[in-house]
Amino acid sequence: MIFSKKKAVPPKKERSIETSFFAGAIAGLVVDVALFPLDTLKTRLQSQYGFWKSGGFKGIYKGVGPTAVGSAPCAAVFFAAYSAFKLKCTPYVNPHEQFVVQMTAATIGETVSCIVKVPTEIVKQRRQACASEGTSVSIFKSILKKDGVNGFYRGFWTTVLRDAPFSVIQFPLWEFFKSEFRQNTGHEVTPAEGALSGAVAGAIAGALTTPLDVVKTRIMLAVGCVKREETSLVPVMKAIYKESGTFGFFAGFLPRVLWIFLGGGIFFGVFEQACIIIDGD
Repeated sequence: MIFSKKKAVPPKKERSIETSFFAGAIAGLVVDVALFPLDTLKTRLQSQYGFWKSGGFKGIYKGVGPTAVGSAPCAAVFFAAYSAFKLKCTPYVNPHEQFVVQMTAATIGETVSCIVKVPTEIVKQRRQACASEGTSVSIFKSILKKDGVNGFYRGFWTTVLRDAPFSVIQFPLWEFFKSEFRQNTGHEVTPAEGALSGAVAGAIAGALTTPLDVVKTRIMLAVGCVKREETSLVPVMKAIYKESGTFGFFAGFLPRVLWIFLGGGIFFGVFEQACIIIDGD
């Protein structure tokens, strides 16, 4: 009987906070702009105004400005926080318990990044789904006039509630798939392997967290004059269920999963390649 030789696994290379910050910024900008049309379609499918009234297939690049402005710093802040926590805690945790560190790091990263993400997300989604509200600048002014600074953080905790579980699922899976590649190939993960790991991990996480994304979108699209209870978590969930039943929580499911699968591949592929270039590997 012939036994296959087990390949030597290289020591895992942890990226510095600075490398993660700049690589995350590059990856975030590339993926959000490249896949913006799919995100627009997903937002319109989830809108309480209906897909066609929200714009249908017209103007699918509406809102790309706020996305371009916010995506780079948002991803940069996330990866800086994620990497900082991992670098600090990893030496004190057993290898088989590293997923706990990764889950906690992802939660911290998402919470911090939402400080940047939520304001740009609100402007972007209203631009995508509310044709009557005008340009991104006019939407920004309107929110500021009606609700003040707090208006830019409507849906903040709902976004954290959506994105933290997403990242808690996605990042340990991404790290796990990369670890499997390293075990099977005997070399450090390539950008292509990192891209595939991120795509599959993202698709799984995206599918499981779609209901939270639907609720978050409804809250963010609510205009400033609606009653407060209509922009709160539980009433919005009740409204969705009353309108469409359980299926209502999976509006935009296919565009979301497809967007995240493609986005995960592009994002993590660009991230890994950017890390290599920045570090001069």
